[in-house]
Amino acid sequence: MKRDSDGIPKNVLGGALQPCSERPLTGFYRDGCCSAGPEDLGAHVICTQVTQDFLDFSAARGNDLTTPHPEFGFPGLKPGDRWCVCALRWVEALAAGAAPPIVLNATHEAMLEYVPLAKLKLHAIDLN
Repeated sequence: MKRDSDGIPKNVLGGALQPCSERPLTGFYRDGCCSAGPEDLGAHVICTQVTQDFLDFSAARGNDLTTPHPEFGFPGLKPGDRWCVCALRWVEALAAGAAPPIVLNATHEAMLEYVPLAKLKLHAIDLN
């Protein structure tokens, strides 16, 4: 996981990575954050506020995020939930016009390897 000199993961704005969601509990590591690490081959580093369009888009690509899987502690998502999604899935959704809005303060700096900050800001819900 990328960390600054203090050992704290950074967001795309250069500050400390903020939690994305604890209800439902998100993140590859199920710690509420869109942390990055070598085990996460899908790079679940972008904090989104999912929309119905995105949930439909994801399901059409084989990743149904709405069906609960209690055996994995997954309640299923509904529009408005915040969730860490795969960087490339968000990029794919962006190209298809189905990208959900994002929370920059909770999006890991690794997302900048996929999309420039200026483009991310166009989809941010946490800018003044």
